[in-house]
Amino acid sequence: MPIKVGQDTAKTRRSLSVNGKSISYYSIPAAQEAGLGDFSKLPAALKVVLENMLRFEDDGFSVSVDDIKAFAEWGAKGGKNPREIAYRPARVLMQDFTGVPAVVDLAAMRDGIKALGGDAQKINPLNPVDLVIDHSVMIDEFGNPRAFQMNVDREYERNMERYQFLKWGQGAFNNFRVVPPGTGICHQVNLEYLAQTVWTDTDQDGNEVAYPDTLVGTDSHTTMVNGMAVLGWGVGGIEAEAAMLGQPISMLIPEVVGFELTGDLVEGTTGTDLVLKVVEMLRAKGVVGKFVEFFGEGLDRLPLADRATIANMAPEYGATCGFFPIDGETLRYLRNTGRDEDRIALVEAYAKENGFWRDADYAPIYTDTLSLDMRTIVPAISGPKRPQDYVALTGAKAAFTREMAETFKRPMGKEVAVKGEDYTLESGKVVIASITSCTNTSNPYVMIGAGLVARKAAALGLNRQPWVKTSLAPGSQVVSAYLEAAGLQEDLDKIGFNLVGYGCTTCIGNSGPIQKELSEAIAEGDLVATSVLSGNRNFEGRISPDVRANYLASPPLVVVYALAGTMDIDLTSEPIGQDKDGNDVFMKDIWPTQQEVAELVEQTVTREAFLSKYADVFKGDEKWQAVDTTDAETYDWPPTSTYIQNPPYFQGMGTEPGTISNIEDAKVLAILGDMVTTDHISPAGSFATTTPAGKYLTDRQVQPREFNSYGSRRGNHEVMMRGTFANIRIKNEMLDAVEGGYTKGPDGEQTSIYDASMAYQEQGTPLVVFGGEQYGAGSSRDWAAKGTALLGVKAVIAESFERIHRSNLVGMGVVPFEFTGGDSRKTLGLKGDETVSIHGLDTIQPLQEVPCTITYGDGSEKTITLKCRIDTAPEIEYIENGGVLHYVLRNLAKTD
Repeated sequence: MPIKVGQDTAKTRRSLSVNGKSISYYSIPAAQEAGLGDFSKLPAALKVVLENMLRFEDDGFSVSVDDIKAFAEWGAKGGKNPREIAYRPARVLMQDFTGVPAVVDLAAMRDGIKALGGDAQKINPLNPVDLVIDHSVMIDEFGNPRAFQMNVDREYERNMERYQFLKWGQGAFNNFRVVPPGTGICHQVNLEYLAQTVWTDTDQDGNEVAYPDTLVGTDSHTTMVNGMAVLGWGVGGIEAEAAMLGQPISMLIPEVVGFELTGDLVEGTTGTDLVLKVVEMLRAKGVVGKFVEFFGEGLDRLPLADRATIANMAPEYGATCGFFPIDGETLRYLRNTGRDEDRIALVEAYAKENGFWRDADYAPIYTDTLSLDMRTIVPAISGPKRPQDYVALTGAKAAFTREMAETFKRPMGKEVAVKGEDYTLESGKVVIASITSCTNTSNPYVMIGAGLVARKAAALGLNRQPWVKTSLAPGSQVVSAYLEAAGLQEDLDKIGFNLVGYGCTTCIGNSGPIQKELSEAIAEGDLVATSVLSGNRNFEGRISPDVRANYLASPPLVVVYALAGTMDIDLTSEPIGQDKDGNDVFMKDIWPTQQEVAELVEQTVTREAFLSKYADVFKGDEKWQAVDTTDAETYDWPPTSTYIQNPPYFQGMGTEPGTISNIEDAKVLAILGDMVTTDHISPAGSFATTTPAGKYLTDRQVQPREFNSYGSRRGNHEVMMRGTFANIRIKNEMLDAVEGGYTKGPDGEQTSIYDASMAYQEQGTPLVVFGGEQYGAGSSRDWAAKGTALLGVKAVIAESFERIHRSNLVGMGVVPFEFTGGDSRKTLGLKGDETVSIHGLDTIQPLQEVPCTITYGDGSEKTITLKCRIDTAPEIEYIENGGVLHYVLRNLAKTD
């Protein structure tokens, strides 16, 4: 559909000639000439947002001249001017775990708008939406040639209801496309095919307009595409749905931290080693809510694949995005991945005309800066629980020993026999080694490197240790094409890294079960089993219920650890095995040189491979084509489905919003610590029959083998409510030495968080949750907020919030608060038997401080001051309406 632009933007509209064709665009230099301010020294990342303001400059679009001038003031004030603006991304990206509940919400909104007397067709994406099915494949079969087909077959068996629903959505909604299962991971498909760096469309008058490619995505690693200068970041599904339906994203003009890269990577190191150091540095710096832009002469030698790896990990270092400006490497990558030559010419011309081009003179103003000489990078891993827990490989063995003593409080060296096997298990043994996730499988340098390690190892007669579950799950079919062209897939197969599927697999918790006898031995000995992954997340309870210590590493290192089979080894000095003649083999003996890797990349990673694999990207295989669905305008909700249910959000909703009420006499549902992630709040992986979710499915005659995962059940609010705060490793400080989703109910006895919530809601008692620092870190998981809301939680009080989760809470009508004045759950001595009242909400303003009275179990009282993290005026309206989707729905129902 034609793009809409403001009516007062003619003064900044210019035309550009590309290959003999005239294309309009909105000119930042023209805005400067018009006297709107000096924008010449703005970072490219911020210029993308400024262009968005120019294109929508009109009161009817909530963008004013003062909003544009604020960007000049940002530069004049040294990179700070937190003015509220209304930003409109060009498109939306989804994956199936977050996409299914988003489409469920849209389907429910169609029902809701009809109930309010409106037109169901008003519930349609106004911006293009691409949903890539990548989160559903699970590693049931591995280490053999049958693995891929067997996992695909099982995927369709498990997920047919979801796939039928998504196919219905593709037909029912405009501007909505589905990339079928088995194609790749959404961020890699976006990077390699969907993204264009500069987007084009027609305006109301039929003229072609060029503008920066921008997006939001329902996955936190949407940031990956910033590696090719496409500004994008993760949002919750509810915020993405609002953006689809024409609601601007309300945000503050961000600070931009400049990260200078100098030098280049030395022999023996990889882009993964670089990104793990970047994550550590930026977490220490503190960049939550900020843009990070990379600059410096080191970019001249940094391939776009490495840039994308760094950009992908922005959620891990806490930033909104990690942006790389357009330069010659951007054009090289666009050409090599099969983009149209006219598009590449437009990207270059547009970037140079509008001030987005990075050259030797690029020297913008930044809010703050830090620097890294890439010559100092060494091989490294991160773990055992957080991506920022950086460990140089030379110290990895000692670090694991220290973690055993200090974190896990278990002895080293305790051996347990494995039934039916001729080996024993002990803490530190690697039971999962997975080359997984778009973070690294998008990077041909580390993937070719992993293949060469496998080749050299196999030639010497080395193999994976028998207790290691190995897997290879590329982020796109192009990876398989070049591994096969190089003859490396055969070598990977020889040591157990067979293709298991195209999807997120281990990275999202779909590791599948390990051998039953291994699981039993781990439990018997209370061992700390480990995993080594080339992914981006290693949070507690995410990878496997049998694994306590999870480490992130480059794909070549994943292969080496599979050969060694343990974390209790110094890979830089100790042998990893013996060759066919009994001689010791060291890592250096099988590690490829940079030249070996570069030569194979040059030979096999070709434009033709990308053009071939993406030629029919939306068609899918025979299984997808055979998925049957309806073409109805509204969805016929199957009453017996355990995957897709009509959510309660809009049922019985009136035409007018309510008011924000004070919170009176709330009880405490949970007291949680620092770095509580969205995985802790709403896990994605498997669950047992003894959990509330497991009991719900068992009561409906679903066998445990068919439970699938929390992630796949996100279209059913009944499962997800029961899974909220149900991570097996979450620790509620109301209970002593208890792990898992438990709390105290109204009677003071220990019970599940779900059952306690239901009991409190039956009494009409509101609930609050207390947390520590970085509450809600990790995935852009809207169910972490949806589940919180459905459990009756009215407020979350924490020391600090991660960006996406704070926004999601507001979007679901839950009010986030931050402690002030040095208060915390610890200084206040909270035990969970307190009653909490928060006043001042009936007259709340953005970021207002309000009084909170805590009545302790002994009757004593203490009044503290909280900062309300309703950050903007539109967010007040969202809370008044009960959530952002309620706000949008009421407005759409009122319009003609």
